[in-house]
Amino acid sequence: KGHDIYTKHSPQYMSAIYYHDEAQRQLAERTKEKVQKESSRPIVTVIQKATQFYNAEDYHQKYMLRQDRQLLAALKLTDAELIDSTIAAKLNGYLAGHGTKEQFEKDIAGANLPPDSLRFVGKKLKAG
Repeated sequence: KGHDIYTKHSPQYMSAIYYHDEAQRQLAERTKEKVQKESSRPIVTVIQKATQFYNAEDYHQKYMLRQDRQLLAALKLTDAELIDSTIAAKLNGYLAGHGTKEQFEKDIAGANLPPDSLRFVGKKLKAG
């Protein structure tokens, strides 16, 4: 959902798997081959050795979370802190519709966050 392994894009948006060692490379190759056997469309995902990593610009970090300004402000995180924040990463995923309501409720238990924003996030999730 939201990731297209069949369409070529420019380098900053391409579908890629980066590996750190031979075991990871082999796993990536086997997985790509397995998925390819189940599809008639050619997979364009690139598999290559990981090199230096560059963070995206701040406005790309936790993109879904940044759309809820009230919730983002309530976290009281700088742009640098936002990158490494576990709760910000989880909220970003939940806002994108990933996870369950049960996981969400467990993760935000005791969090001092705006009730309206939390209800909005909860509506994005499925039960179970």
